[in-house]
Amino acid sequence: MNSLDKVFLVVESVIARQKLGASFSEVQSETGLARATVHRLLKNLTELGYLTYSQESRRYRGSLKMAGLGAEIMSNFNLRDHVHPFLIRMNRESDFASNAGIKDGYEGVYIDKVDTQDSGLQLIGAVGKRFKLHCTAMGKVLLAHSSSEELEKVLAEPLTRFTGNTITDPTKLRAELDQIRKQGYAIDREEITRGIICVAAPVTGVSGQVVCSLSAAFPTYVTRDKGLDSIIKMVRSHASDCSGIEV
Repeated sequence: MNSLDKVFLVVESVIARQKLGASFSEVQSETGLARATVHRLLKNLTELGYLTYSQESRRYRGSLKMAGLGAEIMSNFNLRDHVHPFLIRMNRESDFASNAGIKDGYEGVYIDKVDTQDSGLQLIGAVGKRFKLHCTAMGKVLLAHSSSEELEKVLAEPLTRFTGNTITDPTKLRAELDQIRKQGYAIDREEITRGIICVAAPVTGVSGQVVCSLSAAFPTYVTRDKGLDSIIKMVRSHASDCSGIEV
């Protein structure tokens, strides 16, 4: 086994445990490499900025630098190409603005969208535009499935209020994110834009990791006519069909 093989063994072992982080012993046990080799590679990868190490938990995770490489690859070809047909189907079924977004650092980025024919809803963000995680449906989905360190970083910062419905209390937001993980979807109830509601659901990769989120955005009056249940079911169905991405 050459040196490059060993590097990727270590990286893959750490990334496979991204949610909770990987301990030194877990990486060493899974890779079967010598302790000195694992120690050296983890140290080098951390110094290069591709891994992070928490003194508190004594665990390693893939860094935002590594996430940025992955996000750049996905947003430029395969992920956007993959999700686009599902956005078209969702838009045709509902005539709602349909969007896809990923997390980049502590913000979200629109990677694709299909507009509604309703001219009043053209204000939804353009491809490449960034969005907040704490007050958008896609953002809350992505934040709910972030690592604990990323989540704590967001909750530690002031949560900007955009409307009277924006959740700015970290305790309340944490409780909502817990609920989002359990129920499998998020709702933005006019939290970023007055008069607009969004419903979002996660899209997962083959290993079950959340790689992006899909959302439908529509005027609040729609809920008076048909409620939210059918819309939630639709968004979750399309996100589920879109899942299983090889990344």
